[in-house]
Amino acid sequence: MKKTIFLLSAFALFSTLTFAQNKKADSKKVTKSAEKMQNKVVAPAKANPAPAVQSAPVQTTTPNQNPDLSMKFNTEEHVFGTIPEGPAVSYDFEFKNIGKEPIILSGVQASCGCTTPTWTKEPIAPGKSGKVSATYNTQGRPGSFVKTITVNSNVGSKIIKISGNVEKAPESSVPANNNSMMKH
Repeated sequence: MKKTIFLLSAFALFSTLTFAQNKKADSKKVTKSAEKMQNKVVAPAKANPAPAVQSAPVQTTTPNQNPDLSMKFNTEEHVFGTIPEGPAVSYDFEFKNIGKEPIILSGVQASCGCTTPTWTKEPIAPGKSGKVSATYNTQGRPGSFVKTITVNSNVGSKIIKISGNVEKAPESSVPANNNSMMKH
């Protein structure tokens, strides 16, 4: 998460410096870069949860050399919509081994400590399914969120996402104390 923030900050600083040095020549580049970044930003969650995004076979960030290893997630992104602050929310990302060799999940890591992943620990045989569960703790985190979960396996690495909008819990008022010693 810190690396992402650092990279985005460096990108913004670089874009600003470039724009300031040569407005005419670089303004088109900055605009195109901003448009690309804007296309990557996830819109705030709506009141009604959106349907899950369908996925193709996993595209690994570290390509494997074995064509017999392949997995397909039912969805790679889940939008919770608007949820109340307080209780944790979870979603199960299911996947199927569509290759000819067993798939072994070597580790699953969330982008921050507010998201806790759990996953199928035993090897997933060809034709069988496994799952990665993502639990987001909403307590003390009002506002929009987008969290990534990196799934590492013998197939490679795959990033899945959860997002939503946590609605702030109403402020609790001090309860009336009717046991006061002073009477009116």
